[in-house]
Amino acid sequence: MFDKKTIRDVDVAGKNILVRVDYNVPLKDSVVTDDLRIRASLPTIQYLLEHGARKVFLISHLGRPEGKVDEKLSLKPAAEQLQQLLGRPVAFVDTDGEEKVVLLENLRFSPQEEANDPDFAQKLVDLTGAELFVQDGFGVVHRAHASTSAITQLLPSVAGLLLEKEVENIKQAVENPTRPLLFILGGAKVDDKMPLVNRFRKLADVIAVGGKIASTYQKTSAKEVLPVDFVHGEDGKAYDIGEKSAAKIVELVEQARTIIWNGTLGMTEDPRFAKSSEKVAAAIGTSDAFSIIGGGDTAGFVLEYQKLHPELHYSLISTGGGAALELMAGDELPGVAALADA
Repeated sequence: MFDKKTIRDVDVAGKNILVRVDYNVPLKDSVVTDDLRIRASLPTIQYLLEHGARKVFLISHLGRPEGKVDEKLSLKPAAEQLQQLLGRPVAFVDTDGEEKVVLLENLRFSPQEEANDPDFAQKLVDLTGAELFVQDGFGVVHRAHASTSAITQLLPSVAGLLLEKEVENIKQAVENPTRPLLFILGGAKVDDKMPLVNRFRKLADVIAVGGKIASTYQKTSAKEVLPVDFVHGEDGKAYDIGEKSAAKIVELVEQARTIIWNGTLGMTEDPRFAKSSEKVAAAIGTSDAFSIIGGGDTAGFVLEYQKLHPELHYSLISTGGGAALELMAGDELPGVAALADA
């Protein structure tokens, strides 16, 4: 199902390897508060080291510095967290040291990154002496930037283990699901998700709708289940779906064999309006169904909930927000298309 070459298909021994990771992680007081994306990169880094890579150079962006240096968006905290997780020294910016793993500074400090500038890509190659490029930043492969597109014109380019895992699992759930396939749709902006909605109207057996989207969602068939009750705030506005609606989705989860969930069902940043999402997360996490938790806010919410309930299991909690949406919608991802075919 994954039709690109991966690091398993090439010889990495003795080579300098340039790896695009996605360390666009939340920070508070220069400390990483959610290291999912860093942890997700470990299998690829460890594989390269175990198979004799001379050096592994990691590149990523963080936030939106708009092409200017912003110390608040430095990747140094990510380097420190990676060092702790990896259990070995990680150099930050210094490419000439003895450390085998080096994380470079935020790519988006240069406007050339988002401009997909080939000169910027060449600078990365010259700086690192890279002989192979590994794309492992699933969260960015829907963008044609220097570190996802231009770089592939300069080096042999293959996929990392995370990218392979993400694409394979999402494609399996969408293109070859064990039925019934339940698609749970939430979040706030229905316009952003209409390509996804239109595709799942054809593919899913049932679509369950919650979140702010439910207030403007236009039902087109009996397979689409909308909320029948809501939880309101003091201002009278609905901020979560109600108990009856949540119970119905839990019932659908128990019947499903494949589940894709994208978008929380309420305003989960307020515990008062997280109840329905918690119930659904618990139901999916104890289900035997093949389950994909879409990236972005949904992944963040489920991860936090899983910390409190470590017995819960999900087939894939995606590290990509927009990339996961576009892949589910059937769009081509430029950063994947640019890699060598298997």
